[in-house]
Amino acid sequence: MAGKPHPVRWRLEYGAVLAVGALVRALPLAAAQGVAWALARLAHALMAARRREARRRLRLVLGPEAPEREIRRAAWLSLRNTAFNLVDMLRIRSTDLDDLRRMLPRADECIARLRDELARADGRGLILALPHCGNWDLAGSLVELSGLPIFSVAARQRNPYMNALMNRMREGHGMDVLERDGGPRAYVEMLRRVRHGEIFAILPDTRSRTPALAVPFLGGTANLARGMGLLACQAGAPIVPLVMRRVSWRRFEVEFFPTLRADPAADRDAEEMRLTREVLSRFDAAIRADPGQWFWYNRRWVLDPVEAP
Repeated sequence: MAGKPHPVRWRLEYGAVLAVGALVRALPLAAAQGVAWALARLAHALMAARRREARRRLRLVLGPEAPEREIRRAAWLSLRNTAFNLVDMLRIRSTDLDDLRRMLPRADECIARLRDELARADGRGLILALPHCGNWDLAGSLVELSGLPIFSVAARQRNPYMNALMNRMREGHGMDVLERDGGPRAYVEMLRRVRHGEIFAILPDTRSRTPALAVPFLGGTANLARGMGLLACQAGAPIVPLVMRRVSWRRFEVEFFPTLRADPAADRDAEEMRLTREVLSRFDAAIRADPGQWFWYNRRWVLDPVEAP
């Protein structure tokens, strides 16, 4: 029956993830990544339907002129990077600031940029906008370990055990995670925190289930949530867009884009749309330039039409 709880399956899923996590933490990092690579290869071979769908999406975005070899490689790298991200998350509590500096050689430069933006924000916080590239959770850990106040939101998982586990991992270094399903109270809390100088990390490249902002993205029209633009307008906080890329098994690089600010004299709806379009246009270009960095396997494809009420 649809919607019926599955406590046994939930516990089995939770137990499997705990077992994998224990193995990943017990192994040397290189060995753990080797296991993740092998499992990603196996999944890539077995998940034929998901693999075909990822390649279809890539072809839709990159166009008929893109070589088939490039399509296949991007689909594989996207899945492999997801497996590596899982290793990073399972080991996140034992990852310190020195580890992150080795993984991200320009870490101190990134933090200096955020401190400078906070200093210019007149006591307000920042909206840190990232796409689903690189490892966005590690970016949050870097900010938190550097002493800057940061928080995020996440959707509630259907499996309550996995929901608690994911939140514990995301909060590994003290970064607060609010549940997106908290309704108006959650938004009021987000607004309060940003107005009081905290950094809000958001992934704005995910389709909203309900009608929101129709934004050009990846060659189509994406229905994206209003949260990023709305917060920027209501909190008076600048948006700092950046893209994180995995350039090797253990190294990342970050590219910052020009900071965006809402015009308080402009129409609010128009400003929400302008800010969202500008951020997504930069992400669009970055994804097309290196498509293997983005996550093409999401069940909610960003260009799917809005679901009926």
